[in-house]
Amino acid sequence: MSGGGKAAALDVFERLAQGEGLISAPEQAINVMEFEAIARKKLPPAHFGYLATGVDDDATLRANCEGFAKYQIRVRRLRDIQKIDTSVRLFGVEWDNPIALAPVGSQKAFHPEGEIAVAKAARAKGHLQILSTMTSSSVEAVNEARGAPVWYQLYPTNDWNVARGMTKRAEAAGCPVLVFTVDLQGGSNRETLMKSRRVDTRECTICHVGGLFYNPTIRRRPMFQGLDLSKVVTQYPLDMTWDAIKRLRDATTMKLVIKGIVTREDAQLAVEHGADGVIVSNHGGRGEESGRSTIECLPEVVEGVGGKIPVLIDGGFRRGTDIFKALALGARAICIGRPYLWGLAAFGQPGVEAAFNILRRELQIIMRQAGTTSIEQITQAYLVDRRIG
Repeated sequence: MSGGGKAAALDVFERLAQGEGLISAPEQAINVMEFEAIARKKLPPAHFGYLATGVDDDATLRANCEGFAKYQIRVRRLRDIQKIDTSVRLFGVEWDNPIALAPVGSQKAFHPEGEIAVAKAARAKGHLQILSTMTSSSVEAVNEARGAPVWYQLYPTNDWNVARGMTKRAEAAGCPVLVFTVDLQGGSNRETLMKSRRVDTRECTICHVGGLFYNPTIRRRPMFQGLDLSKVVTQYPLDMTWDAIKRLRDATTMKLVIKGIVTREDAQLAVEHGADGVIVSNHGGRGEESGRSTIECLPEVVEGVGGKIPVLIDGGFRRGTDIFKALALGARAICIGRPYLWGLAAFGQPGVEAAFNILRRELQIIMRQAGTTSIEQITQAYLVDRRIG
């Protein structure tokens, strides 16, 4: 490259860093990260901070994204790659791709249509959607927009009657799977979020009076309506143990997936306690500051379940190659969070659909480059673990 060419390239990067040259339509995006810049520009500081935050120094948040570099892809040549099959089966249902939507609360903080816009995008593109307990739209409304029941994620709170009430409501709405989140029991120190609130000049007390579990605030959450919240003080009781799995198993006929498993030992215990599946997750780096990425946790969790139940994963997925690596390590499906929310904040439903399109296209490209024509063909034989050579 000539000296002039280098200068021009540097000028482009400088302009992008300063917020210039941003895309103006979702179809212009060449990767999902382009939506993040738009979301940062459009959202109030505290709302973007909620979306962007990890905990403490954000080390686990960074580790989730950086962990993929510890694995390299072994590509094969001279194979017939005309037809690519990305379909997967989960609990008897076939999906045309392995990309699912991780549960994220308060989506109307990112766009006025929130979870409804996401559900419509998931319907249009055929993606599995998991709805958060802290949804800003009811499960019934989201199911209607999705055109089929979504999976429902549960924060149990410290009151079993509240947990049971939400579980029964999700089951009555037709949700086939209950996703029980277990990775926030100790609480989390979200410093990036707290710092973002300092620079937000809006008056936010109307929505955030007294903290998350102040009763007038939580009552506005659709999934808590009609429930007695007088005893609710936290998402998790500190004395919650594996006995909670049995209580949930006895309370519902839905499949039960445990979200937040990151070790072999807990994967084995999940199987022993009757879980139908697990999601390898550290809450997108928002749970604990372990400094360990979910992609590095995945192999031992897969080993722990021993093929008895499916393993899903979330945390730091930004590229089709990231998805390929997780599939090669034994994940059945990959849950994305921030990328589709960047698309939502940037352009609403079209932005979510565009994020899906990009990730699906990138996955198909690396599948062709590696010579794999179906998800089943993507195995550990296609990876090199750089940590062990």
